[in-house]
Amino acid sequence: MRLAVTGVGVVSPLGVGAGRLREAFEDPDAARARAFAGEPTVLERAKFPEAHAAEVWGFDPNEALGDKGHRNLDRLTKYLIVAAKDALADAGVKQGAAFVSPLGGEHIGVCSATAYGSLDSITELNLVAELEDPRYINPARFPNTVINAAAGYVSIWEELRAPNATIVDGNCGALDAVLSCETHLAHRRADAFLVGGGDVVTEPLYLAFRRLGAIAGGGARWAPGSRESKGLHLGEGAAYLMVERVSGAQARGAPIRALLRGYGTAFDAPRETSRLLHASSAGVARAIRGAVSDAGIEPSAIDVVCSSLGGLPPFDAAELAGIDEALGAGVAVAAPKAMWGESFAGAGALGMASAVAWIGGAPPGPLVRGDVPSATRHVVVVAMGYYGNVSAVVLAAP
Repeated sequence: MRLAVTGVGVVSPLGVGAGRLREAFEDPDAARARAFAGEPTVLERAKFPEAHAAEVWGFDPNEALGDKGHRNLDRLTKYLIVAAKDALADAGVKQGAAFVSPLGGEHIGVCSATAYGSLDSITELNLVAELEDPRYINPARFPNTVINAAAGYVSIWEELRAPNATIVDGNCGALDAVLSCETHLAHRRADAFLVGGGDVVTEPLYLAFRRLGAIAGGGARWAPGSRESKGLHLGEGAAYLMVERVSGAQARGAPIRALLRGYGTAFDAPRETSRLLHASSAGVARAIRGAVSDAGIEPSAIDVVCSSLGGLPPFDAAELAGIDEALGAGVAVAAPKAMWGESFAGAGALGMASAVAWIGGAPPGPLVRGDVPSATRHVVVVAMGYYGNVSAVVLAAP
């Protein structure tokens, strides 16, 4: 694999735009404090005083989308559209609503991912049906309940007419979207794709993870990668990379910000079929080895791992053990979820955006261990699912 990343678009608790993400890495502790300091609008303090989640604070869709046409779109859809707009602009493909490069809408597709989709929309319509009457369901909002609706609206808003695929396999989706993109490009179904995805904080998602005992309370220690950590803190966000063939990017004079060089995936089933959740160090090691092998580099070439450490001790321990097995105990490991929480499929997309920022000169972090060289040239991004599934990609300096 050798694909060019020519643009990045980000919506996260740290702000809108890849620039805000790069700035956050200059002071991860301050960025983390900001990300968890806002007044919640989803998990309201009066109802969930113990909740400690990172929302996209002060998000105003009117700034990017105008004041018309998005009243019935939900939060995930708006996040994805804004991330797509930023990525297309960053890649020099569009200015506002106009295409300004040889890549027109018919040449660009979407490979997007979400773990839970627009769960807030599903909950809203279900409450209307149960507490009032199904006749009162707003038909204009019903499409939001379909898992691939958000990515579909991205194509509609940005006039992208090439294939549009939504990957739905939990936390690994955004990295698995890389394989979907590579497959489409190899078969000449398009010339470029927006690759990434997102997820949002919702009340039912919080309640589900709290019932599983996976949520850390607001006062609990939360340190991804540490044995002292007490669980997850939820977050949300969306990110897209503009991905195209290297030859195509060079032909149109696009800035190549990074290269997607390798992809690997693995699944390790639990020994007991009655177990739903399963952390597999063997799966982590196989996925990383597959990505590094696909990239055609030695494990020693990896400068830093953009991990999926999220605060669940059994999973964090398994991931670190798998990293050690594949790359050695001396490799530097960063845990960017410490800055914005567990955002599921969005975390993989934000992880790839982080890797591009590090390759571009931003300091990798927050570091769990190890040291990074003065220039970051190779990054492994890892996404670890809850069911024994793991995916990894290698990004490299151009």
